[in-house]
Amino acid sequence: MTTFDFGNGPVPAHRHPNGGGWVADTATVSETAYVGPDAWVSEGAVVSGNAKVTGHAAVFGHAMVSGDARVSGNAVVYDNARVSDCAVVTGWVVVFDNAEVSGNARVSDDAWVSGDAVVTGHAKVYDYAEVSGNAEVSGNAEVSGNAKVFDNG
Repeated sequence: MTTFDFGNGPVPAHRHPNGGGWVADTATVSETAYVGPDAWVSEGAVVSGNAKVTGHAAVFGHAMVSGDARVSGNAVVYDNARVSDCAVVTGWVVVFDNAEVSGNARVSDDAWVSGDAVVTGHAKVYDYAEVSGNAEVSGNAEVSGNAKVFDNG
């Protein structure tokens, strides 16, 4: 049995045939998805469609990356977070809790998206910005420069 340490001790895992990245045996990654050699997918995470996880990115928990979404750099997507459609999550980004990044949205440059927040459309969140709670950033909106958008409704 092959194992890999995703950070909490070795677990049964394998290299994904499309890219060579590590995938825990408890995770689901479609054959059409790409997991780069230094990226990994663990726990109950799902990567499907033509999604790509590259660089040193990590997807874990029950997170889902689907469609043509891209998760790259040192991005981390976890808990029940969703990245879908043509969304891009790149850099030192964290997307977690029940957050959703979809459409053609882009989250980059040390940004955080958490809670039940939604970033969608052509929206951009970057430069240490944070979107959290029940907030929604959509359309062509941009959130940057240490800005914090939240709605605890």
